[in-house]
Amino acid sequence: MALLGGAACFFAPQAEAGSCCGGGAAVTLILPKDASAMIDTSLDVERYDGFWTKDGKYLRDQPGTDMSQYRLNLGYAVRLARRWQASVSVPYVWNVNIYPNTSSRVDGPGDTMFSLWYEAFDATMCRLRYVEISDLKPAATFGLSLTVPTGVSPYDGVKSDDITGRGFYRLDGNVLLDKTIYPLSASLFLSYGRYFERPVNREVDYVQPYRKRLGDRAVGTLALSYETFIDYSKFRNRLTYTAALSEVWEGEGTINGDRDTTSGLRKTSVAGTIAWSTLERRWIVRLTWSHSIMRDGWGDNTVASDIYSLGVTHVFN
Repeated sequence: MALLGGAACFFAPQAEAGSCCGGGAAVTLILPKDASAMIDTSLDVERYDGFWTKDGKYLRDQPGTDMSQYRLNLGYAVRLARRWQASVSVPYVWNVNIYPNTSSRVDGPGDTMFSLWYEAFDATMCRLRYVEISDLKPAATFGLSLTVPTGVSPYDGVKSDDITGRGFYRLDGNVLLDKTIYPLSASLFLSYGRYFERPVNREVDYVQPYRKRLGDRAVGTLALSYETFIDYSKFRNRLTYTAALSEVWEGEGTINGDRDTTSGLRKTSVAGTIAWSTLERRWIVRLTWSHSIMRDGWGDNTVASDIYSLGVTHVFN
């Protein structure tokens, strides 16, 4: 249960527009236009608080239950050519679950994501002010992401509390549109992914072999940012405030080609981020709070949670 909520709904809204300074979009690293490489590390603390039924009714966990997941994410992005870049993100996961009469703690690697991005622009699309209609043209970045099931999944013969991955390969097509006219920025991230079918012969214990595929997955994140400057001694730094709204949807999967009516999910989250960076944006430190809207109708067939994330990014020229 724990990993399903985190994997399905975690997103990291951008602190700033990607064409100017880079950042994260749905756990994908994107380089600034003038950068050659970037290293990112973040620590996520996800606290679970109830769940939605298949028909969208929100229910709280039973008293005495405390479920959490901690994720250490390491990422690296590198420029391949003037318009091409690639990245990899590797998480390590700790599950800590406390129930009225028992508890469990387990850790292990999560699922790894590889991404390839194409920038459909040659120069930075940020503008200091609005002068003419062409200044509103956004920077467009297109990408493909491959999720590799390097984590422990339900099909590895473990209990649900021990899951650190979903157990399926998934290929996503991504689009990132962003625009900055100082001091305001807006970005829209859209993604659509398809899981690959796989054979299954274990679910805690061995079962009669069958073939399973999870449903197609779509993600949309809209983020709005405001940037200001702060002076410290002889140095000028930046502070960026971001508000984001994210929707995750996953269709029903199949078992031996037949629709699995118990699968599928939907979830809406809101998030706020504050990011400090040096003037040239070589160092970025960000703090994010992502919150599930814990009311009827704001999710289906998944868990509700709060995610607290602290991240540090270093960008190389």
